[in-house]
Amino acid sequence: MAFPAPSGVPAGTLNATDPDGIANLVGPGERDLKSAIPYVVDLGSAGERDGVGDGLNGGEGLIDATDEGQLQLASVGVLPELAGMPEREAAYARAARAENTLRGYRSDWADFTTWCTAHDADPMPATPAALTGYLVALAQAGAKVGTLSRRLSSIKFAHASAGHPDPATHPRVMAVWEGIRRVHGAPPEQAAPLMPPLLFDVLAACPTTRTWPATTATGQRRRSAPRAARPPEPDLTGARDRALLLVGFVGALRRSELTALDMADVAEHPNGLVLSLPRSKTNQTGEHAELVVLPRAGNPDRCPVVALQRWLELAGITEGPVFRGVTKANRAGDRRLHPESVTTLVKGALGRAGAPTTGYSGHSLRAGFVTYAHLRGSSDRAIAHQTRHRSMASLGGYVRISHAWTDNAATSLGL
Repeated sequence: MAFPAPSGVPAGTLNATDPDGIANLVGPGERDLKSAIPYVVDLGSAGERDGVGDGLNGGEGLIDATDEGQLQLASVGVLPELAGMPEREAAYARAARAENTLRGYRSDWADFTTWCTAHDADPMPATPAALTGYLVALAQAGAKVGTLSRRLSSIKFAHASAGHPDPATHPRVMAVWEGIRRVHGAPPEQAAPLMPPLLFDVLAACPTTRTWPATTATGQRRRSAPRAARPPEPDLTGARDRALLLVGFVGALRRSELTALDMADVAEHPNGLVLSLPRSKTNQTGEHAELVVLPRAGNPDRCPVVALQRWLELAGITEGPVFRGVTKANRAGDRRLHPESVTTLVKGALGRAGAPTTGYSGHSLRAGFVTYAHLRGSSDRAIAHQTRHRSMASLGGYVRISHAWTDNAATSLGL
């Protein structure tokens, strides 16, 4: 599979092969690490963010990105002013927020309006009593503070877009919210890192060959005197999963970045491949493309370049989305995977390897890269070169457990 040569990336800036069998995880050099741009909505814990995609439609439980359709936020009270706006203006107004953010707003607002209906309260504009009652009900039902924070942000945004005052600034709401945070506050759950050696076991468990049962003339399976079965062929699901796991891990990609990859974003380089991400969580306006490198590994079974090229060749993909669904007939579909499907694929791959799936999500590949690179001695700045973190504090959250054991006097007490 041939890719265009990357622009602006000189030869030698990517790492060469690695004798340990996995690509050297980070490229040399440092870049200016600016303070982090706050994300609009806290999407909750890893389990709350990623559990949505489990066990959904299709033979593999995958969601297709186009199945959701366009978000009509005006119908649920979010961005209600779009209803009277010319369509061309409304399209730009909807584009002001990322799709994931809008989906979160819609879900949260629907939950709030449902609660208000059940308790005979007006959701717009919401009274302080209605808002505090809703927050208390969530807190006492066991919802996490991160979830409540997200719901509150969505309610505030809906009111602002409708021209109403922010209900969260009322003293009653502020007092109740502070009390909830003090009583129920806890560190956010983090996705378990998927990294070697478990990653190697998961890769080895990806199927390589698809076989077919013998059938009768009418297509029904039978036990005796079968017709010639369809010849075995490479398993596209296994090839795609292997490529997605390695590209997600070595590229330290978010699940939304993985599924948004197009063939036009992939370029060849003498040392491997370069991914050009036009947009990301911290680059939502696309003012500049972010570059991610995929160096070649010494072991072809663990090489993201080999795995990606193999998937694209078997699937016959030359343009459009890189990662797609696979039909029961072992054919690649036309439509890209949904970001929430990455969790389903990760958990499915772990299950094939006989490993536990609890705590793992679509974010486990990115978390695995950061943790594994840190354990191998890479500096925080070198890791951030690949992850594109703008805040060293955010990066430190991934490795705090392993870092807690490094150069710690408690480990040398001689007890």
